Amino acid sequence: MGGLIALLAILGAGGGVVSLIIRNLYYICQPNEVLIFAGSRQTAKERSYGYRLVKGGSSLRTPLLERVMRMDLTNMIIELKVANAFSKGGIPLKVEGVANIKIAGEEPAIHNAIERLLGKSRQEIETIAKETLEGNLRGVLASLTPEQVNEDKIAFAKSLLDEAEEDLEKLGLILDTLQIQNISDDVRYLDSIGRKQQAELQRDARIAEAQAQAESAIQTAENNKITAIRRIDRDMGIAAAEAERRIQDAMTQRPAVIAEAEAAIASELARIQAEIPVQQERIKQVAQQLKADIVAPAEADCKRAIATAQGQASRITETGKAQAEGIKKLAESWSAAGENARDIFLLQKLEPLLKSLSAAIPEVEVQKVTLMNSQGNSVAKAATLFEQLKQTTGLDVAGAVNALTSREYPQIAPEPETEQHS
Repeated sequence: MGGLIALLAILGAGGGVVSLIIRNLYYICQPNEVLIFAGSRQTAKERSYGYRLVKGGSSLRTPLLERVMRMDLTNMIIELKVANAFSKGGIPLKVEGVANIKIAGEEPAIHNAIERLLGKSRQEIETIAKETLEGNLRGVLASLTPEQVNEDKIAFAKSLLDEAEEDLEKLGLILDTLQIQNISDDVRYLDSIGRKQQAELQRDARIAEAQAQAESAIQTAENNKITAIRRIDRDMGIAAAEAERRIQDAMTQRPAVIAEAEAAIASELARIQAEIPVQQERIKQVAQQLKADIVAPAEADCKRAIATAQGQASRITETGKAQAEGIKKLAESWSAAGENARDIFLLQKLEPLLKSLSAAIPEVEVQKVTLMNSQGNSVAKAATLFEQLKQTTGLDVAGAVNALTSREYPQIAPEPETEQHS
């Protein structure tokens, strides 16, 4: 029993020693760090190092011969600010940027980091990297014009990476990214460049916009043209189809239309033929009516006019015969009167006139006819008339009257009266 207890005590003491040894000699390396076991000699690529590296694993430290140190491989963010950095052409620039840097984790750069940065704090490493990058930045700026720096920041950052890569590699550092945030100057040179570039950009943008609008208008016109042509082709096709349809309809309806027209013509012909006897009877009726209303009265008027003319002709004939007989007797009487026929004839014509004049005055003996004022009474008018007869015809009325009282003359047959017929 006592021996068992002693054995257990020895085992417990042994386990405690093993645990102490493991806790003090066993090291585990995290993924973002590297363990450096200094004290042992290692050879790599024909170069001997007084340490060995463990990355992403674990290892035991040799007691009394090795010392273990850790080196952080995580990224370090460094803000870069460079003022009065003269560019090509002597323009001072201000550059602001951000860089991501870390310690190299691969050979051979990691050996440079161990030799130069091992044992330094993270802040010291950031300061070294910042100063190195600022120096490289000034060197790159000196080789570029402000226009180049301002126009293409990506190319500028790439040039800076190429410039700083070798220097950082010597320090065992790796530049992951570099972003240029701002570039400015105190003399406002870049502002003038920016305004110029902005004006050029606006000009180019307007030109591009005008060209785009012109191309769009041309394309729109072309599209409208194509659309119009297609629409016209479509309409022509529709019109052709409609014309063909109408032709087919006409061809189909032709017999029916012809039959309908023939039926209408036959119906009209039959109506006209049936109307012919009616019109003929109407013509006869109109002819009879005309004969009764116009022809018969005209014939009666003609007969009556003929009879009237015949009667008038008979009367004119008889009257002419009577006048001829009277004229014959007048000629015989005129011949029997001899030289005084003319005076006798005139006296016979004056007899009614004298009777009228003598009826208005008392009986007087006319010795002489004297012309008196024509504005007087009827006696003056008679005397004026007798004087005018004597002067114009040579007939002495007063002398003839006195002669009638002393002797008688044969009577001249009066001139036969001529009947006036209308």
